[in-house]
Amino acid sequence: MQQKKSILIRTYLVFVGLALFCVAILGKAIYIQLAEGALWQSVNTRDHIRFETVEADRGTIYSEDGQVLSTSVPEFDVYIDFMANGLRERNGWLFTTYADSLAIGLAKIFGDKTAAAYKKELYAGFKKKQSYVLFKRKISFKAHEQLQALPLVKLGRNKSGFISVVRTKRLYPFRTLANRTIGIARDSNKVGLERAYDGYLSGVTGKRLVRTVGGARIPIEGSEEDPKNGADINTTINVNMQDVAQEALRSMMESNEALNGTCIVMEVKTGKIRAMANLGRMPNGTYAENYNYALSATEPGSTWKLVTLLSVLEDNMANLSTMVNLEGGRWNVAGETVFDSEIHNLYQATVLQAFEKSSNVGMAKLAYQSYYNQPSKFLTRIHALHLDSLTGVDLPGESKPNIHKPGTQQWSNTTLPWMGFGYNLTITPLATAMLYNAVANKGKMMRPYLVNAIIKDGVPIKTILPVVLNEKICSDATLQQLQTSLEGVVTRGTGSKLQTPAYTIAGKTGTSLVADKGVTYLDKMYQSSFAGYMPANDPQYTIVVVIRNKAHAAKFYGADVAGPVFRQVSDQLFTYCRRPQSSPAQTGQKSDSINRSYMGKTSTLKKILLHTGINAADSGTKPQGIARLTIGADAPSLKASSATNSRSMPALIGLGLKDAIDLCESRGLTVTLNGKGKVHQQSITEGAFVSPGQTIHLQLN
Repeated sequence: MQQKKSILIRTYLVFVGLALFCVAILGKAIYIQLAEGALWQSVNTRDHIRFETVEADRGTIYSEDGQVLSTSVPEFDVYIDFMANGLRERNGWLFTTYADSLAIGLAKIFGDKTAAAYKKELYAGFKKKQSYVLFKRKISFKAHEQLQALPLVKLGRNKSGFISVVRTKRLYPFRTLANRTIGIARDSNKVGLERAYDGYLSGVTGKRLVRTVGGARIPIEGSEEDPKNGADINTTINVNMQDVAQEALRSMMESNEALNGTCIVMEVKTGKIRAMANLGRMPNGTYAENYNYALSATEPGSTWKLVTLLSVLEDNMANLSTMVNLEGGRWNVAGETVFDSEIHNLYQATVLQAFEKSSNVGMAKLAYQSYYNQPSKFLTRIHALHLDSLTGVDLPGESKPNIHKPGTQQWSNTTLPWMGFGYNLTITPLATAMLYNAVANKGKMMRPYLVNAIIKDGVPIKTILPVVLNEKICSDATLQQLQTSLEGVVTRGTGSKLQTPAYTIAGKTGTSLVADKGVTYLDKMYQSSFAGYMPANDPQYTIVVVIRNKAHAAKFYGADVAGPVFRQVSDQLFTYCRRPQSSPAQTGQKSDSINRSYMGKTSTLKKILLHTGINAADSGTKPQGIARLTIGADAPSLKASSATNSRSMPALIGLGLKDAIDLCESRGLTVTLNGKGKVHQQSITEGAFVSPGQTIHLQLN
């Protein structure tokens, strides 16, 4: 009995002991969960590390004269790790020493809180032992530089706990100028040149080891594999011409409440696109570059009549003196009626007069009578003009032309006569520009293009030269008649109101009814166009304007809507076209009496000289130094900057922003800046003594 009692006592003791032990474990678990949960969760998340890709700096897109059209600038997300070793050592001596001055600096930089509020926020995080707390998101390069100079922060991440994660932001200095042509560098849906040359612009990604904390990815120092930055591209775009084209187009579209439009400026001899403006009406009534209408195929209308005229002249079916009956502006064919857009009551007229008056009847008859029994011959002419294929412009999204062919379901007895005046087919405004440019360029058809060169580290790695698509689109005799006809449109025909005493214009008006995307001809929605070149006696630029008007618009004729846009752009371009009466060679003067000066790294400038074949006198420059290249009246020279050491200020005027910042940072200077472009002024003069931490202000042009 006594033995049994002893066993029970021992059993109870073991049970109580186990129960107490379980209670202790449960209590500890609850304590850890509630009291130390944040700390251990932070410790746990420190172990969540992985490699992630590091995007390269995307290349810059420049206009032909070097102005920045699209570039990448850094912006920063800033975190604070209040558990940083340097911040916690000696009971947080560093933190308490610098907290006041740090709070004052933060309030001055960001201006969103008082110094007292920042101090309270800092002490709260330090007391809670928070790790990797997001402090600021998407701060600018300038603000980040100021932040790095603050007390405590400048001691580095291990002592201050301040951690910066850099990202890049795409910046468009000219905002909406040529926005659809330059493009948008979105991750999933790039457009324009940003998409066409993405392989060059994007560079090669790197990688880094990161620790994921509370959704934030914090880089681990020393684990980076640096990315290779993207190349830059130099475009054919002229910013001034683009601005003129875009504003002239906008002004007309606003006054006529048009739906969309495009204006293209092409350099005659090369095919370079100097401007490409595209505007569409937004729901709120404003206009924006929402689509590239220059690459969108539509029925061209009367600007296509140049193709019909070229074909019948080149195939000897008619000449400019051949008589054609315009039927008073109304002709029945194959059970349908062709109408002339403008009432003229003409009957017997020459081919030249029919073209100048933009007679649909005249052009329909010429096409029908010349090619009714051999339509393939007309299509062969179209093929030779490259109008049944893409232009090949270096932009994505170009619409395919739609040219009907005999034997297909779309071909009927009315197809050929309607094709004669620009219906029953679609081409892009850019294709129209390519055709008219060929007539202006003595019959030589050039492929339109937008990029001159791809540049890496200041040196061209690929140069794009003009491409000839067709050396001669027609005989010299036909070409002369085409040019005479286009000039006649402006002097005697539908474009006569565009005349100017200062210079001559050649071109063709176009007024066509629109029938697509839920719109029928009965809706009376017109597309107004004008295609031509200037000056007619020495063509320099081809300009094409196409505007789609609203239904029942008050103005819709090509000469009244597209014509004024052409004339406004043409007048501005005329200043670019004027030539001096005598050339330098004739007067014995030097070809260039103005010295042009360029600053940069010596190694970069020497690469440029080597590539261009220019021999420049080198006055003892150092490969890693800074030099000034001077080209002009005197022999080219390469001279070392007067500031050759890290304690003296180099000359920055003329440098690009990236090179200027690199030179300043190598001397420990803090950079502030204003403006866009290249350095125009510097607050510390060349050769002056500088010390780390000193601030320099750069004024860009």
